[in-house]
Amino acid sequence: MTTRDLVIHVLPLNTSPPADPDERPAMVATVGGPWLGLIVSKAVGNAVTRHRVARRLRAAFARVHDQFPVPETMMVIRARPSTAQLGSAELSEQITTALSRRRIREAFDERLSTSHGSRVRS
Repeated sequence: MTTRDLVIHVLPLNTSPPADPDERPAMVATVGGPWLGLIVSKAVGNAVTRHRVARRLRAAFARVHDQFPVPETMMVIRARPSTAQLGSAELSEQITTALSRRRIREAFDERLSTSHGSRVRS
């Protein structure tokens, strides 16, 4: 998903337990999400600017993380150079807009329809 200043990848995880406990896949923590990954390249600016953008993205994510229909979700955000000029409120608005787009909603709907007894936030 792409917004004006961000490229966002969202992956709702399938965390339903396997039928056979011996067949558990080796996974990193699958409870307690959502999780955030950031990509802020040198094209955004110098180290001070990149760290400022990363802090603002974390703050923006903190504002919207409870909007995920599936708590066990991974989100990776790649910041474009124009993010250096934005505040966390503008960034959270762009993340919210991305989450409301059809492709993202379909991914969550698909995950919700395949889950059996998983907890879901409304």
